[in-house]
Amino acid sequence: MKAKPAHSLLRYLLLVLLTGTLVLPLVWAAATALMPLGEVFTDKPHFLPDNPRWDNFERAWRHLPMARFMLNSMLITVPSVIGAVLTSAMAGYAFARYRWTAKPLLFALLVASLLVPAQLLLVPHFLMVVQLGWIDTYKPLIVPAWLGGGAFNVLLFRQVFRAMPTDTEDAARLEGAGEWMTFSRIALPAARPAVAVAALLSFVYHWHDFLRPLIYLSDFDTYPVSVGLRMYQAVSGSWMNLVMAASLIAIAPVLVIFLWLQRYLAHHDAIQP
Repeated sequence: MKAKPAHSLLRYLLLVLLTGTLVLPLVWAAATALMPLGEVFTDKPHFLPDNPRWDNFERAWRHLPMARFMLNSMLITVPSVIGAVLTSAMAGYAFARYRWTAKPLLFALLVASLLVPAQLLLVPHFLMVVQLGWIDTYKPLIVPAWLGGGAFNVLLFRQVFRAMPTDTEDAARLEGAGEWMTFSRIALPAARPAVAVAALLSFVYHWHDFLRPLIYLSDFDTYPVSVGLRMYQAVSGSWMNLVMAASLIAIAPVLVIFLWLQRYLAHHDAIQP
């Protein structure tokens, strides 16, 4: 009995240490963003700013069109997240509930696709985009999200739907509900934690996606914030405080989305109808 408090204390200390290790770079970036430039490159480095400069965020916002970059990222990310969550949930529901001839083969291909490096598909994707005439548009960044939503999301929804009882769905079908109504009104709302996880992962992926926008977009006015930050570093690389301030502005929407979805992530029993 006496070992349990010690064990819990050790576990909490380990969690605090791990959390501090993960949060430290963010705290350091925030401290650098608040420093005058002279404090950033001082001979006596220090962690906290002596005279915080909150106007660094305003300068970083105005130095390059950050508002336009953020809006472009939203135009790409929001429809991509909707498509990824919806189509991956549909695919996962089909794998979990229906029986069809090619199901084992397609499931094996789905799992195998996780082993294929994304870089290996860049050239085929680029040639396909060129043939479709989608260069300098957001279509190659949005449309793929509506074609399955990613193998990981499909496997996530498959496992969640397999763990859910089918009583409510069967009762809805007996009452005359079609397959789409059964899926959208009963199964999908019952899988809210999985929806939150898939939405969060998709948002982070599309918001921070750098390589694909760099390949498919060449107009400065269409750049998302991921590419815009790289240009910010090229223009203001020596102004490290402004670069850090711009980076914190760029990750703010991700933090907001995480805090908003956290209530769904915390309730594991929400998968039950």
